[in-house]
Amino acid sequence: MSTLTAVGTREITIAHSPDSDDAFMFYGLATNKVQVPGLRFTHTLSDIQSLNQKAIEGDGVYDVTAISFHAYPYLQRKYALMTCGGSVGEGYGPMVVAPRAYSLDEITKKKIAVPGELTTAYLALKLLAPGIETEVVSFDQIIPSVLEGKYEAGLIIHEGQLTYDRSGLHRIVDLGKWWAQTTGLPLPLGGNAIRRSLGPELISSVSTALRDSIQYALDHRDEALAYAMQFARDLDPQQADRFVGMYVNERTLDYGPDGREAVRRLLDMGYQAGIITQPARVDFV
Repeated sequence: MSTLTAVGTREITIAHSPDSDDAFMFYGLATNKVQVPGLRFTHTLSDIQSLNQKAIEGDGVYDVTAISFHAYPYLQRKYALMTCGGSVGEGYGPMVVAPRAYSLDEITKKKIAVPGELTTAYLALKLLAPGIETEVVSFDQIIPSVLEGKYEAGLIIHEGQLTYDRSGLHRIVDLGKWWAQTTGLPLPLGGNAIRRSLGPELISSVSTALRDSIQYALDHRDEALAYAMQFARDLDPQQADRFVGMYVNERTLDYGPDGREAVRRLLDMGYQAGIITQPARVDFV
């Protein structure tokens, strides 16, 4: 919850995942390169599945929180989507990987380790293969679990998209590519949601601050990347630069008309398929 700190200063609580792309995005705010008179920003880092659950179950635990778009219908009463801060795959996204080069038909008969049932990766997988069997595993343990033989395949998000082949794993399907071929749209994976109870004026100020933080990082790429490297699990600087470029770019400043349409299409398809149990009222603030 936001609280009053020093006289005339309001604390805004922000939660995001401990990943290089999120760290890059929030660099300006986290290091006070971007400041807003009267506001003080505090940051909590947690995995996306936990953030989804907290936003749904808690009564607006954080003022701004990273969420999976899949989770949005369940928290839309308390939160609205911000127009900036999204992670969008332009013909790429979460991947199903396996030790063997299974066909798509073969993989639908395997048990897949997934990073959480509220992740957008899970939603896209179930749209592709409705009957597929899954089991939730912490996102950073999916590749090790597949390598240990606990699962025949895994659904990977975050930096694993650039490192899976190091371990001898095969990419079976890229869900971002499948989505683009199916809909002609980019795949919206995660976004930032803001607590509605902050009110229009504060929502506007916080949204501007986040957009300024993203722009600052893009304008000061080297220093922002150096900061983000502390969160770049198993990535060298070149790979971290590539990963950040995949998910922090012009679309992170604003989704664009097709990006917003993609959010609506994804959630509508999930609801029609019975994967999402309540219709989404998508509104951007």
